[in-house]
Amino acid sequence: MQTRCALVGMPGCGKSTVGRQLARRLDLPFVDMDQRLEQQLGCSIRSYFEQHGEAAFRAHEAALLAELAAEPGAMVLSTGGGVVLRPDNRATLRQGFSHVMYLRASADDIFKRLRHDRTRPLLQVADPLERLRELYRARDPLYREAAHYIIETGRPTVHTLVNMIMMQLEMTPDG
Repeated sequence: MQTRCALVGMPGCGKSTVGRQLARRLDLPFVDMDQRLEQQLGCSIRSYFEQHGEAAFRAHEAALLAELAAEPGAMVLSTGGGVVLRPDNRATLRQGFSHVMYLRASADDIFKRLRHDRTRPLLQVADPLERLRELYRARDPLYREAAHYIIETGRPTVHTLVNMIMMQLEMTPDG
């Protein structure tokens, strides 16, 4: 299977964890965009945000996504939560990857997972739950636009989510 699969969704929905397991199951290379960006930037995303702002970060993110989409060969890609904010990134995802999976999780579920996480720059605010709800309202339509498939994350285990994605991949020919 020449699968080019990208995972999109809110911060904390499980893209990296599920992506790593999916890649292992498919015996494909796994690329975590956030890790790759931190290597390129030479610092954490949070630190880069603080020093240079979100616009500069999003420019680096778009360049990396275009580079990855142009690479030949199969892969599983875990994107950053905000990658869909740029219309060109949404188009790049749909054109460069045969399977774009939106791992959909509610703001409340994500808050339960992330409430103690201090590494996510967009959540370092007085009311992180309300911030997640705002992000969800703004981004859900963008994730839907970028995605070929929506996977409801709810409460399933990582193993169950990987199985759900595997079933979707098996039912759909690579495009």
